[in-house]
Amino acid sequence: MRMELLKTFSEEIGCKVKENVNMGLYTSFKTGGSAKLFIEPDGLSSLAKVIGYCSKNSLKYLILGNGSNLLIKDEGIDGVVIHIADGFKDMEYMGDGVVKCGAGASLSQLCTFVLKHKLSGLEFAYGIPGSVGGAVFMNAGAYGGEMKDVIALCGHIDKNGESGSFKGKDLEFGYRKSIYAGSGCVITHALVKLKNGDPREIRFNMESVMFKRREKQPLEYPSAGSVFKRPQGHFAGALIEQCGLKGKTIGGAKVSEKHAGFIINTGGASTKDIIDLIELIKETVREKTGVVLEEEIKIIE
Repeated sequence: MRMELLKTFSEEIGCKVKENVNMGLYTSFKTGGSAKLFIEPDGLSSLAKVIGYCSKNSLKYLILGNGSNLLIKDEGIDGVVIHIADGFKDMEYMGDGVVKCGAGASLSQLCTFVLKHKLSGLEFAYGIPGSVGGAVFMNAGAYGGEMKDVIALCGHIDKNGESGSFKGKDLEFGYRKSIYAGSGCVITHALVKLKNGDPREIRFNMESVMFKRREKQPLEYPSAGSVFKRPQGHFAGALIEQCGLKGKTIGGAKVSEKHAGFIINTGGASTKDIIDLIELIKETVREKTGVVLEEEIKIIE
């Protein structure tokens, strides 16, 4: 079966295909087992064919961007990993403050691009360690801004391999969610609507955001950013610190002493170490404060 799939994806569809790829190389936590098949479509046409084939043949697949908000289990992935990368990084200024950006580009690349075109409104996203597709998928945000503030339209391939798009209210943006969660659709590009600005001011604001990140977040260690969503009326990091969990370790996983909302890989952590620490945090915070924490990161079975 695997040889048949390799032939289909590489020869008939024309994708880059690898076997038994270490997912720790593609996730910001630097953990996880191997993917049996790892596919990199080179554009819309090949992506549509891959998705259509997987759906038709009931093949489980995982869409992977920068791998900055997920945990891959140590046992690895038995299905197909579809990496949205080099074929989806193009950016184009379309005029009137609108930029078209491929889903595989990083947020920092997009921020640098819009700065060159003297466009303001995306400064909050500078330094968020994710792809544009992943940021739209989860409505990423920081420092008073969210993707919903700047996304005018988002293009996708649906689970049948057909192209489509959502815009405006149809995107159903909420706190760390969008219509794409659970939809089976793969984000391919986004139209970002910004406003003209002074490039010196834009750059200053970008650098200020990055300074705050470096000052408050443990960027020197592998992590997936904030582990938990913000509970209503609380801050997850403050609750975790209040419960005396700063610096708590399980194996190579540790609650950051710089920011208790982060779990870091101090070296050699397994995904199980991280998951066990997540569960310990949730249980301790619930017992001591009554607040139920919910993960922001995705744990891939």
